[in-house]
Amino acid sequence: MKITQNLQKNKQALSQLQNSDDIVFLDLNIGKSTALLIFAKEIVDKDALGQLVLRPALGLEGQVDKDTLWDCFLNPEKQKVFESEQVIDQVLSGFALLLCDGVDFAVSFGVQKYEKRAIAEPPTSTVIKGPREGFVESLPVNVSLIRRRLKSPQLVFENDVCGRLSKTAVSICYIDNVVDKELLKEVKKKLKAVDIDAVLDSSYLAKYLSDCKPSIFKRVGNTEKPDILVSKILEGRVAILVDGSPIALTVPYLLLEDFQSPSDYYNSPYSATIARFIRLFSVILALLLPAVFVSAELFHLQLIPLSFLLTIVNSIKGIPLSPSYEMFFTFLIFEILNEASVRMPKYVGMVVSIVGGLVLGETAVNAGIISPPTLMIIALSGICLYTVPELEQPLSFLRLFFLIIAGSIGIYGLIIAVSSLMVHLTCSESFSVPLTAPFAPLVKKDLKDSFYKGFLAENNSRPQSLNNKNKRRLDKNVEE
Repeated sequence: MKITQNLQKNKQALSQLQNSDDIVFLDLNIGKSTALLIFAKEIVDKDALGQLVLRPALGLEGQVDKDTLWDCFLNPEKQKVFESEQVIDQVLSGFALLLCDGVDFAVSFGVQKYEKRAIAEPPTSTVIKGPREGFVESLPVNVSLIRRRLKSPQLVFENDVCGRLSKTAVSICYIDNVVDKELLKEVKKKLKAVDIDAVLDSSYLAKYLSDCKPSIFKRVGNTEKPDILVSKILEGRVAILVDGSPIALTVPYLLLEDFQSPSDYYNSPYSATIARFIRLFSVILALLLPAVFVSAELFHLQLIPLSFLLTIVNSIKGIPLSPSYEMFFTFLIFEILNEASVRMPKYVGMVVSIVGGLVLGETAVNAGIISPPTLMIIALSGICLYTVPELEQPLSFLRLFFLIIAGSIGIYGLIIAVSSLMVHLTCSESFSVPLTAPFAPLVKKDLKDSFYKGFLAENNSRPQSLNNKNKRRLDKNVEE
């Protein structure tokens, strides 16, 4: 409905806001005209409201027309609103709206004030060297953290709203002369297709941005650090920021990203390369060690060295469970302890970890329920999972799946399962970019920042795996 020059009709059109006690309808006399100020008292800055809105308005004299009303305010975030629906949306978003009798529009003032968390290092991305700032739940603050690092007119933020009831602010971030326009068009199309009541976190949008094909692996990247986000959009990715969430989304996503730590780019290339290969080895160990051990015990004893086999035979004497059931039982205990330590408060979680890891494990071994090799293998496998924390959930599922296959069929079934996993990953894509790039398909120029971390002078071009426009990133003559 259009805003009219009749203040009473406008007030009736906005009557649904009067049902809530936190919405204030303040009647004013501006000069010789009557006016109405509407705002949500808990999410506006009352000092700014008084200084920038009420004081100039009450200082007017005589009959107020549209030009006088508009010119008397110096608020840098003022705008004209002509629809009552827009008035309602802006009031609920923290704006203050002023309607005056005889004026056919409302004046909106940006005087929002939300309680927000202080900027701190995110718990999921701690570093020894490098920036320690992390995103918070406030979208304007997150935008400022990115803008401070990229002072370029090519950095673009496009704002949108998602959620029928939540009206959550969403911002798309990209480098205009680098990003692929088809990628940007596809991201906008998928965000427009979001039709749910509320978007409470960026993970809601991640499900809509992912492909429809079912997979235990994610198709959308995420980060809590502004320096990582800036590096990704400089490579040609598109970032999505959601108000109320400290986690930013990035597309396209490559599986290799989760093996790269933020500290890799602030340490020497040698230590970064070693650390990445350790993470890769740890993931392989976490996935295959329990399954190979069970299959060797049940079907392929010849795979176990004789001295180690004698140790195993001595350790499993009196164990009532078969090797596969024993491994499943230990795996279940470990997952229960993991869930308990995550859900409980920190001071209780520490006690649970100590009691579960030391007392319960030692007691189970002494009681003859599980053997020491099984306990050691499950513990080592669990620790290796957290060398790549972003992949912990899919890897935990695959570890259990491989364990079932190995306990049922043996090493041949395990080989088939691993081969099927590799085929699935090779066929998976994120916004038309292969998930396993730059290895499948092989992109030799991108190998300089894969598991091998090259020197700065070697990274003179943006990743060829991504469909970016501007390939050049660094002058070839720049030295390390």
